[in-house]
Amino acid sequence: MPAKTFPDLSVETFSDSLNQLRSQIGETVRGKADVIDQVVICLIAGGHLLIEDLPGVGKTTLAYALSRALDGSFSRIQFTSDLLPSDVIGVSVLRGAEREFEFRPGPIFANVILADEINRATPKTQSALLEVMDRGKVSVDGDTFDTPKPFMVFATQNPVDYEGTFPLPQSQMDRFLMRIQMGYPEGETELEVLRDPQMSYDSIDPKVVFALEQISEIQATANAVFVEESVLRFMLAIVQATRTESEFKNGVSTRGAIALKRASQARAVLQKRNFVTPADVLAEVRQVFVHRLTPFRQTADALQERRHVEEVLERILESIPEPM
Repeated sequence: MPAKTFPDLSVETFSDSLNQLRSQIGETVRGKADVIDQVVICLIAGGHLLIEDLPGVGKTTLAYALSRALDGSFSRIQFTSDLLPSDVIGVSVLRGAEREFEFRPGPIFANVILADEINRATPKTQSALLEVMDRGKVSVDGDTFDTPKPFMVFATQNPVDYEGTFPLPQSQMDRFLMRIQMGYPEGETELEVLRDPQMSYDSIDPKVVFALEQISEIQATANAVFVEESVLRFMLAIVQATRTESEFKNGVSTRGAIALKRASQARAVLQKRNFVTPADVLAEVRQVFVHRLTPFRQTADALQERRHVEEVLERILESIPEPM
């Protein structure tokens, strides 16, 4: 790809701050550099993140460490079967003297939201959250309220516990830019955690790396990162292959294709480039596509089902030549 076609974007302006952000989070969430990179990429792309993993592996700590490093507000919403939409978005209350309704914002009005065990809430409450994620706005009694910027939702769910859960339908899974796993820490890393006297995420006090307004600047920069025609066609070939794959009930939607482009552009920024390469696409496609694909042979084992989707996707990626 000739350099003259690349826009003059100052991606290196953010390079030091992004490295500091990764380092700050890494001091709290140890031994998870790849996971932290994906979280930062999701932030740069302006998307929302679904973390599917077992309890106690650091999902809450990860979300909280990010919010503190951004000097942003943080809300944790524990999703349960009796949680109402108003518990998430807020409610209008009648003020006695004026006899007028006043909107009292719910916990969704924060920069970083941890939607813990999202699949334990009823579909009605899930939909209320996901509508806000899609629009960045809340409509109550004819009035519209904007969520803070930046606005990022970390949703978590346990992939092996189905009792008392309401699995997210595919249309709602599609709202998440990426899905990742934390995994257990390595032995030596876990030993460091056990040695640490600070055992609660409330004790996290990282250095603030980004002012909130700077996040909007870097997101705009990522959105303008150059994607050459052959790389766009490479993305589209992968998308179309998922739609014709007999192992899948459905292929990746156009929203999913756009998500792959955004994630690839964000990774390019993290790599100090103002253009996307096929390597960026291949590095992000699994996080962006796997949760958007449903196999025909569904089982009660979500982990096994996901592994099957990953294997089929790997086969698709091996069959599509990279652009030169």
